[in-house]
Amino acid sequence: MNSTVLSRRDLDFLLYEWLDVEKLTARERFAEHSRETFDAFLDVSQQIAERDFAPHNRKNDLNEPTFDGTRVEIIPEVAHALRVFAESGLLGATMDAEHGGLQLPHAVQRACFLWFQAANTATSAYAMLTGGNAHLLLAHGTDEQIRRFVHPMLEGRFTGTMCLSEPQAGSSLSDVTTRATRQADGSYRVTGGKMWISGGDHELSENIIHLVLARVAGAPAGVKGLSLFIVPKRDLATGERNGVTLAGLNHKMGYRGTTNAVLAFEDAAAELVGEEGRGLQYMFHMMNEARIGVGSGAVALGYTGYLHALAYARERQQGRPVAAKDPAAPPVPIVDHPDVRRMLLASKSYVEGGLALVLYAANLLDQPSPENDLLLDTLTPIVKAWPSQWCRLADDHAIQIHGGYGYTREYPVEQFYRDNRLNSIHEGTDGIQALDLLGRKVTQGGGAGLALLLDRIRATAQKSELGAPVLAACDRLAATTAKLWAAGDPAKALVNATAYLDAAGHLVIAWMWLEQADAAGDSAGDFYAGKRLAATYFVTHELPRIGPLLDLLDSGDTLLLDLEDAWLG
Repeated sequence: MNSTVLSRRDLDFLLYEWLDVEKLTARERFAEHSRETFDAFLDVSQQIAERDFAPHNRKNDLNEPTFDGTRVEIIPEVAHALRVFAESGLLGATMDAEHGGLQLPHAVQRACFLWFQAANTATSAYAMLTGGNAHLLLAHGTDEQIRRFVHPMLEGRFTGTMCLSEPQAGSSLSDVTTRATRQADGSYRVTGGKMWISGGDHELSENIIHLVLARVAGAPAGVKGLSLFIVPKRDLATGERNGVTLAGLNHKMGYRGTTNAVLAFEDAAAELVGEEGRGLQYMFHMMNEARIGVGSGAVALGYTGYLHALAYARERQQGRPVAAKDPAAPPVPIVDHPDVRRMLLASKSYVEGGLALVLYAANLLDQPSPENDLLLDTLTPIVKAWPSQWCRLADDHAIQIHGGYGYTREYPVEQFYRDNRLNSIHEGTDGIQALDLLGRKVTQGGGAGLALLLDRIRATAQKSELGAPVLAACDRLAATTAKLWAAGDPAKALVNATAYLDAAGHLVIAWMWLEQADAAGDSAGDFYAGKRLAATYFVTHELPRIGPLLDLLDSGDTLLLDLEDAWLG
């Protein structure tokens, strides 16, 4: 029976028939692995996700964490699932063996973790944040910090968070006011408030390791004055609270099973990570990983929504073909109706295109080079934002396909939509990703990142029967980018940055579909026929959306700069 959580067949196709991850085993880092070990990790991921994560997904949503002023209460299934996950070794899957990691390729680890994000995104969030925290400390912490903080995380004893936003600042990190005071012994004390901290307080682990952005006295204003600190919830020696207080929980429309905390730091003992003044640079290590993780989560939620809708559409009998003359004829499955097929095919193109993109990005990490690093840097805002919008639309379609049942709690698709809605805000809103893409990524190095991306797309399009409109779109995006920056006026160049992100994102997904169609080739069978059809659909029905977006950008429109707020009512 096919899973409604995720498609193993699609993962196998993308990993082995397209990305050919088996060739990575020729590299020294992955030499201990093989197709057999990759499959074993994929198998155990599916097994744990379906057995220990999926069954409490609805219960997690209906029984969100509560705070009685002393303790946070969470349903017991969450702790059990995270314990099983930690015991599997998947938390440190990509990390060095010397730290207890498995040195699994990022592409395989990403495919594994998608099972957990699709099965229960709220519970999986604790693991995702802990892994990101550990990766940052492995890259920038001292050996002693790695021993004391990272190793317990990999054992499942500690969890981790990232503490950036503040009530008055939100995403504007230059306005962070949390302060750190240097002590005579070289340690620090941190005081301030942090907001929207996922996993910020709970009793799921012995300790919570907060990575906190704060400003040391005398540091310059703005982001250049920020430093990064390790602030444990509990003192490692005594187990007593370390000046970190839960001020309250935020109650969200989705991800309800993940605590979202308002934290108060009062003279909390802290350790500096790296050097003072480089905090945001270090934090970007975790932020960029989290942005790809958010895009991956959006794909997972869209994908499971699509699979549930597909199963429902094949089972639900309703209506008759428009040409049917006999009102007494039996009803047909709703999958036979053209508008349902429209929504299913659109959803398939979004979620399978988004899945290809997140695995492609992970595969770039497995083959580091100046070129691949630049390409990943350029793609990251698209990897985060495009699935957050378009794979959410797959969940919207899933509700529509279920009809009146879709917006009731009798079926899970309404929860998938609510959970997925948060991904356009998590780790930088779509608007922030748009500013990052157009304001930084495509202009840095004289436009080297955009040039490289377009070269990769053109190389695929030039050998594809569907490539002509993709090549034309590459030329248009390049010309539009040059025109936007010709005058050197950032305000005017960036006023419609979101339209630019949408256009660039659709072009990238069209590229992903050409790549999949090429990998499918002339292979026989319904799976491959579906890949070829979805590629044709995306290029002919979806890619044309970018025309009006580029027209708007080319026009020099400044309406959003020119309006007065009083005109809004």
